[in-house]
Amino acid sequence: MSTGLLVILTVVEILALVVVLALFVIAITRRLRALANTLAEMGSTSLGAVQGDVFLVGAGAAILNRKLGAIANALPPIAEAAESLPEQQAKAQSSQQPQSSQQPQTLSSSNDWRPAVAQDRR
Repeated sequence: MSTGLLVILTVVEILALVVVLALFVIAITRRLRALANTLAEMGSTSLGAVQGDVFLVGAGAAILNRKLGAIANALPPIAEAAESLPEQQAKAQSSQQPQSSQQPQTLSSSNDWRPAVAQDRR
């Protein structure tokens, strides 16, 4: 084969490669433009609605955090009042009994306390 023929075939091969690469770049550009158009449509419709919902959730979270903080601050006094219930019940029972038949009562520890609703069923 002559050198001139090899040069021509090499140039044709390079041109074919450039054409194929150009076609791929054009195809990828079309896909990206279609994707950009779809995202733009979503941005004007769905994304705006989602953004509004997220804004509402953010505002609601601040309100919920304030209310939960108030509840958390109120819990220690409630727990102390609940722990003192057995003592208050014992005092109330001792004040209701007649003075002559009053016997000393031992208060149970806070670990042994059971609500009045629960009964031992052994």
